[in-house]
Amino acid sequence: MSGTLRLILGDQLTETLPILQDAARSEDIILMAEVKEEATYVKHHKKKIAFLFSAMRHFAEGLKRNNYQVRYRCYDDEENQGSLLKEVQLALEQTGCNKVIVTAPGEYRLLKSMEQWENQLGVPVTILEDSRFYSTTAEFDEWAQDRKTMRMEFFYREMRKKTGVLMEDGNPVGGKWNYDEKNRESLPASKSVPEPTTFSPDDITESVIALVENEFAGHFGDLSPFHFAVTREQALTVLEEFIEQRLPEFGKYQDAMRHNAPWLFHSHLSFYINCGLLSPREVIEQAEAAYHAGTAPLNSVEGFIRQILGWREFVRGFYWHYMPGLATDNYFNADRDLPDFFWDGYTNMNCMRQCITDTKNNAYAHHIQRLMVIGNFSLLTELDPVQVQQWYLLVYADAYEWVELPNVSAMILFADGGNLASKPYAASGSYINRMSDYCKNCGYSVSKKTGEKACPFNYLYWRFLDKNKDKLKDNPRMGLVYKSYERMDDTKIQAMRDDGAIFLRKISNNEEV
Repeated sequence: MSGTLRLILGDQLTETLPILQDAARSEDIILMAEVKEEATYVKHHKKKIAFLFSAMRHFAEGLKRNNYQVRYRCYDDEENQGSLLKEVQLALEQTGCNKVIVTAPGEYRLLKSMEQWENQLGVPVTILEDSRFYSTTAEFDEWAQDRKTMRMEFFYREMRKKTGVLMEDGNPVGGKWNYDEKNRESLPASKSVPEPTTFSPDDITESVIALVENEFAGHFGDLSPFHFAVTREQALTVLEEFIEQRLPEFGKYQDAMRHNAPWLFHSHLSFYINCGLLSPREVIEQAEAAYHAGTAPLNSVEGFIRQILGWREFVRGFYWHYMPGLATDNYFNADRDLPDFFWDGYTNMNCMRQCITDTKNNAYAHHIQRLMVIGNFSLLTELDPVQVQQWYLLVYADAYEWVELPNVSAMILFADGGNLASKPYAASGSYINRMSDYCKNCGYSVSKKTGEKACPFNYLYWRFLDKNKDKLKDNPRMGLVYKSYERMDDTKIQAMRDDGAIFLRKISNNEEV
């Protein structure tokens, strides 16, 4: 046989990719494989593995119905080779294909491996550009050239101009580029929240769930109940219901948090965009159409689109621009191990308990939970960046290294020293109290700044500023807070230091906090 072996990865479940569109269906073989190397290099959340394996199997069945020749390797197949390279090698031997085509992966580690495949396999290996992004990595590099710092806002404006999204006559619709000032409301207790879109597992998904229960019992997270979309048709339903039910109020409540309410008005579409079941373009087009139809306000639509056209595109370019150094950056020299409660949620800090429990239950938490609660805590307590990066990568079902690493290393931990973020996203307990109802059910008092019952975020915040003032005091966005710091008397500052030291010693020893 003289056909081509075409490898589809678990986050490339998009039938319009060139690798599939160019396939000769009578000669070429489509290879998909669930392999140990990719499923266990970090111990991914059980629900994340079940989601991706089920989505992969459904996608493969769809390809077969469309007359593609599909070679699919299940995780528990006796002949599973354990790695993508070995699966490709065996497929070449058994099918007679004489060349390999892949779409560029979203991970530096895997791309560097694939770049060696041609020498290792002895056949031509072509790595195609991933066409699902609006901007190529080369275009981002050109935009980034000679810039001392890179800010998403300016990149986002260029993307708006390039695509024409929310633009008219060369200007942003409504006259402004963003409407963040309208998107920071807390959620009233009386406000009802739409239910998320859910699906019952079919036979394929039930089989995968049984597999995960058997093969990944030691991995983090709850597997049941499982209700993710696993097909393109289901993902389109999630998109449709978000546009109708949650987008209208997504904007003003996008930063809000509520006790025992993980889903709120968020889209929950990142699962499906990042694995390929939905395209960023169709999601943006539907959101923009809702604005023009008058069914969703501009602040909601622009805020949502900015997450995809701005932030998603930006962090992808940023990742490839700064790798591999980004993975080991450590501006604050943080080196503390993750506390045990990152895995079980057992802590008296209700905000951390809520966000970690949501993560454990759902393989999901929304962006403010990730950034301003768990991330803020990780920054203030000097947790080791590599451990924090691995935690975020494994616990969230929408996490792939290209999107996770810039968000965690550069934004959450400021570990790159400011190439991405203009200042650290550090905050005291007052921010969490303003944006949530978590503090009402907490073992600590958010109104207390020091002492045994004080909210740890309060004294940890000022301790962080005190310890890192040489690195941060000249940051123009930190000027006001350092003026407040300078007005504090020495006794108060020392109390912050002492309480912080006690707390950090406790988490280092995995004592109850």
